[in-house]
Amino acid sequence: MRYWGMNRCDLVQGTRSRSGEQLDAWQAYFSSVGADGYPQPVFNKRTGEIDHKVAEYWKERYDLTHIMERDWKNLGPKLAGKLHVCVGDADSFYLDRAVHLLQDFMETTTDPYYRGTFDFGQRKPHCYAGNFDSQVGLQQHYLPEMAKHMEETAPNGADVSSWKY
Repeated sequence: MRYWGMNRCDLVQGTRSRSGEQLDAWQAYFSSVGADGYPQPVFNKRTGEIDHKVAEYWKERYDLTHIMERDWKNLGPKLAGKLHVCVGDADSFYLDRAVHLLQDFMETTTDPYYRGTFDFGQRKPHCYAGNFDSQVGLQQHYLPEMAKHMEETAPNGADVSSWKY
């Protein structure tokens, strides 16, 4: 019922995905423009009926798991070792479910194997940014990992020392 309330609030603030709130923002971003000049709705706000043509449009263009499954032969060499995903397992939009599906696919990759990581924050909500010491801070936690990755993947002869202070 919580999301029905969110949806109703969006509808009261503006029809045709004009509320500026979360659900309407997704439609404005992901949908193509309809004949009326507004984003094509992925579902009917009054009945909940899904427009499967719009959902398929979203899937083909924005569903990262689907796109990587479809195009791994081309994307894999570019992404191997670069995918590190964090999500709270209590995500308020249930995004952790999609991340589990992504991880399931990534574990099956070969030629190349994805060589990334997944961090499911136990009982952590939406916007979980990884398991790090809050006294240290997000940047101080991740910057050393990023520097190490840059050093390990730098082209031969690249300067990997002058930026270290």
